[in-house]
Amino acid sequence: MTCLNRSHRKMKLLAAIALVIGFVPCMSRAAELNLATLTCGKYENEVLPAAATNPTSDSLNTVMWLLGYSVAKSGAHVMYPDALAPFGFALDNECKSNPAESVLDALAIVKPEPKNPMNLTTLECAAFASRHVAMARTDPESANTIMMWLFGFSTARSGSHIFDADSLNSFQTALLANCAKHPQSSLFDVLSTLHPKP
Repeated sequence: MTCLNRSHRKMKLLAAIALVIGFVPCMSRAAELNLATLTCGKYENEVLPAAATNPTSDSLNTVMWLLGYSVAKSGAHVMYPDALAPFGFALDNECKSNPAESVLDALAIVKPEPKNPMNLTTLECAAFASRHVAMARTDPESANTIMMWLFGFSTARSGSHIFDADSLNSFQTALLANCAKHPQSSLFDVLSTLHPKP
């Protein structure tokens, strides 16, 4: 997880720079969002301004969820450590250019940059779980952000298109429990068995 941790810190720095500039999308954590019915216009004009004034929103984690979701929808099974900031900018640009488009359709158009992929099919679930628990003790923010990516990935794998950040803790509990039950299964296989809200 050292490589993952180092790459994640780089992602957070890039995202922080983008947030200062004011372009990386963010969503409120208070409500579920249906990506199929949420238009880009509403996303840009209502969701983003509301999140900017909502103290419980977490822009970085929202973008990570959307990135994980987008990767899974593309059929890939890898995490791209360097993709966060470019993905956030590209999604924002796509939505501003096509306000009537659904966010779900925008995610199908915006492709993550496939640099330095980390294959989820070669990482044993037990190994991930132990590293995640250790990271949660020393760097809980980074551990939470990585878990949000996995949550978005799993949501797309389940066929859902509902964003519900408030379900992150229950997702994490289920993922770690499944890793304990199936320690030698790949993280990809375990993520594919979880079923967030339809």
